[in-house]
Amino acid sequence: MTTMATEAVTAASSDVEEDAVSPLDVAGESEVLSPEELVLQYLPKTTLRRGDIVDGKVLDIADNGLLVDIGQKSEGWVPMRETRMLTEGEGEESLPGVGDEVLLYVFRTDGDGYPLLSIDRARGEHGWRDLERAHENGETVRGKIISSNRGGAVVQVSGVQGFVPLSQLVGPARDLFVADGAPAKPGFIGMDLDFKVLELNRRRNRAIFSERAALDEINLIRKMQLVQELDEGDIRRGRVAGISSFGAFVELGGADGLVHISEMSWSSVNRPDEVVKVGQELDVLVLKVDRENLKIALSMKRLMPEPWESIETKLSVGQIVEGKVTKLASFGAFARVGEGIEGLVHVSELTNRRVESPAEIVSEGEVLNFKVIRIEPERRRLGLSLKQVQVEEADEEVLLGDGSVDDSGFEELFTE
Repeated sequence: MTTMATEAVTAASSDVEEDAVSPLDVAGESEVLSPEELVLQYLPKTTLRRGDIVDGKVLDIADNGLLVDIGQKSEGWVPMRETRMLTEGEGEESLPGVGDEVLLYVFRTDGDGYPLLSIDRARGEHGWRDLERAHENGETVRGKIISSNRGGAVVQVSGVQGFVPLSQLVGPARDLFVADGAPAKPGFIGMDLDFKVLELNRRRNRAIFSERAALDEINLIRKMQLVQELDEGDIRRGRVAGISSFGAFVELGGADGLVHISEMSWSSVNRPDEVVKVGQELDVLVLKVDRENLKIALSMKRLMPEPWESIETKLSVGQIVEGKVTKLASFGAFARVGEGIEGLVHVSELTNRRVESPAEIVSEGEVLNFKVIRIEPERRRLGLSLKQVQVEEADEEVLLGDGSVDDSGFEELFTE
């Protein structure tokens, strides 16, 4: 026991002897106080200081505030303006009742009357501590949008007012945001969102949050779960979440997979946005799951019949087909004659005369009639001829009405 405590016990014992009062008389016949309990009984209450966080119990409720017991010689007073976090938007039924325990912040102790206390500031102080802990641990916090300005949304998180820059708003909140001080769209104010703490400065009362960072973490967790569930060959329903020059990202229950441009169609695709649109729902085949790097490869075309498997039922040698010139090369031109089917028109089959380049005869995008001269399904090859179609057309043109043939132009036609 400390010297001060010993002196207090001695003084207390002296007072008892002078008044001829025994511990039994003080505590009653059923309870005897120990020397340590006597010290605690006679020691003064802890002095309150501005900024202290204390526990209290509601003793009475008035129109202008709450009377609370804070374990001091005098009760404390909570002005009604210091209970706004409890009443704003919810009504007076959210106030604590008589006998309820509350957490309080001491913001004035000097002068006559009750110590002045605040429920709002107590929540704020604890909120800052909660946010500091969340920031240090990289945890996600939840808050509510309470207003907006030109730069983003003003939010309240754990009783602390903070800011979310527009660049850090995503999803529905971003869609509902209105800049330049115009009234917010319905549903924006009051929206509950998850955030990551980007910056905290208690001294400057500055708190910056990010919805984007929280969503990225949520998506990462979902993707980790999804790659464990997916197997190659699975067919899933998804929604196109984004389009790039090399393919489309399809959202599959919270995580995205990539449909490479080469897996979008059996036909050659110049630009992914020619095939799909953002928001479009479609079925995809899971090609590959890279669980280590959390990558999912998808395919659209492999859910459709492979055109070359049935080509011999659609085309035959000698058939005249319409085709679109898709690409020129030094040795000829390629033409698409059906979904996923391209054939080669060799330079020798473009015309009867010698040419330096296929571009002298045809151009990309041109639609012409071609004759099928070779089909090789196993090698995915199709031979086409333009000159043979031209010869046949020329034959028809020189055929006279009486059945005779005008051969005056044939020599010139076959002259190189």
